[in-house]
Amino acid sequence: MRTLGIIMAGGKGERLYPLTKERSKPAVPFGGKYRIIDFVLSNFINSGIYSNYVLVQYLSQSLIEYLRNTWNQGGMTKDHFITVVPPQMRLGEVWYRGTADAVKQNMNLVNDYKPDLVAVFGADHIYRMDIRKMIDFHVKSGADVTISAITVPLKQASRFGTILVDAKNRVTGFEEKPKNPKHVPGDPNHAFASMGNYIFSYDALVKILHEESGDSKGLDFGKTILPNIHKRYRVFAYNFASQSLAGVKAYEEKNYWRDVGTIDAFWQAHMDLLGAKPRMDLNNPQWPIQDARNNAAPAKILESNLQDCMVSDGCVISQSSLKRCILSNHVTIHEKCQLEDCIIMDGCEIKAGSRLRKVIMDRFNTIEPRSVIGYDAEKDAQRHYIDPDGIVVIPRGISKWE
Repeated sequence: MRTLGIIMAGGKGERLYPLTKERSKPAVPFGGKYRIIDFVLSNFINSGIYSNYVLVQYLSQSLIEYLRNTWNQGGMTKDHFITVVPPQMRLGEVWYRGTADAVKQNMNLVNDYKPDLVAVFGADHIYRMDIRKMIDFHVKSGADVTISAITVPLKQASRFGTILVDAKNRVTGFEEKPKNPKHVPGDPNHAFASMGNYIFSYDALVKILHEESGDSKGLDFGKTILPNIHKRYRVFAYNFASQSLAGVKAYEEKNYWRDVGTIDAFWQAHMDLLGAKPRMDLNNPQWPIQDARNNAAPAKILESNLQDCMVSDGCVISQSSLKRCILSNHVTIHEKCQLEDCIIMDGCEIKAGSRLRKVIMDRFNTIEPRSVIGYDAEKDAQRHYIDPDGIVVIPRGISKWE
């Protein structure tokens, strides 16, 4: 099946502020070597879907530059591309007003490609997914639209928008944060929640966007359009938990998926990468996540004590103690520093004698000698942003190379 990928990468990420002060959510660094968008793009490429448009909107320049440097996928044929598409305003002087409106404004690109299927995916979640298996389910079901769904414990389902299905996983309804959520047929302990990823048959997509174009404020697949059309079209839910992904270890959380839309969720997802048996092990050669190809020297660790840490290229750690920390490229930690539960992004320098605990430090910051951060909330609040969960966040600094 000829499949075109449309990746929604325009999210503001307001709840991730100040990490999104100067960039959109998909451009936020993650896991030492990556950006959040690398996960969905890797899923597409690993699944053999090489024709992809990335739709950007808010504070997009950082993401555009990153994609240009990292995801230059020009191949042997014209069908190998990852192309960034800012709002074209082809239907009037308006920004994208929802996922469906974003697709509608770019239907000229879809029509020119002449796909059998259109995969519309978000760019702001951390997960690994074989999209080919979702496509197989879509084709086998004779679906017009397929929604990828995660199973959530029934007791927690009232926090989500849930999907109601019959025994064959055909969608019969939607409920937004229901007080009494309904379970998946055959599984009384779980309900389906949407992952915000969709596969459309091309002909159905054209008809749906034509029929549902009246309310310009409601052009969003998840919120309005799919609840409106599921009785007229064959809409199915693909159970993400049913996939078996190559290379996953037995100790990993089965079909790991996280919305890292808050500072606490972002920090916790990083902690999930650590330890002898991480919930998500990034060391999977059979399903690699592509990173920014960084021409840096190997990390150098001098007379230091590191426990459950991830250290990226170009780092230098001297006579210091680190516990449950993730360091991006080119981080320098001078003598007699203590770091615990910290996420330190590219190009940061922490000078001698400093102590940091539960700190997220954005790129290109320099911490002066004997600084203490994360131990006194009242003092920290005078200089830094503190998340309600007590995580100290230091916004992006100024690059030494700029």
